[in-house]
Amino acid sequence: MSKRSASSVRERQAAKKEPRTAVAEKRKIDFSDIPEASTGQLRAMRRVGRPPIGDAARQLIAIRLDPDVLKHLRTEAKRTKVGYQTLINRVLADYARKDVA
Repeated sequence: MSKRSASSVRERQAAKKEPRTAVAEKRKIDFSDIPEASTGQLRAMRRVGRPPIGDAARQLIAIRLDPDVLKHLRTEAKRTKVGYQTLINRVLADYARKDVA
């Protein structure tokens, strides 16, 4: 009796399964009964995600701050009615413009 190769076993197992496209075709959703969105509805829709501010999108990073520093920044941000990350960006940008460059 000859030993079967591992690849032939895998091929048989793959042949037993239905292809993903066949499974997807069975579960097709009928969108024909959904009415088209009106102009007013389209205007009221919001874009998901944050828009880029300035010429390029901001870069996502992670930093560690002292808890009391973060608390003061959040308090100041709330007082000035801006997001605390926006405030951090402004503070760093002002510092970079004045003291680094």
